[in-house]
Amino acid sequence: MSVIRHIIVRGKVQGVGYRAWITGEAEARGLAGWARNRKDGTVEAVLSGRQDAVDALIAKCQFGPGMARVSRVDDGPAGEEMLMLRTPGERFSVLPTI
Repeated sequence: MSVIRHIIVRGKVQGVGYRAWITGEAEARGLAGWARNRKDGTVEAVLSGRQDAVDALIAKCQFGPGMARVSRVDDGPAGEEMLMLRTPGERFSVLPTI
């Protein structure tokens, strides 16, 4: 079963390679989606693929890369329109900061 989830990762998650880390983790699991920094200091991502793979990555997002200090991961459903924000032709994109 395929799902699309929207997450916002809070804590010390910018300037620590979080977007590159989540991109690598998503690609290793065959997931589609995107990640971006937000001006409020959070990292936002949309993850799409097999439910078990998406759930596993969201669980791993609680820790992130070595220098990250995650305080919370907000997780909810997302629609196809959010997934389509990724760069055309890419399976997983890093988007500009909003």
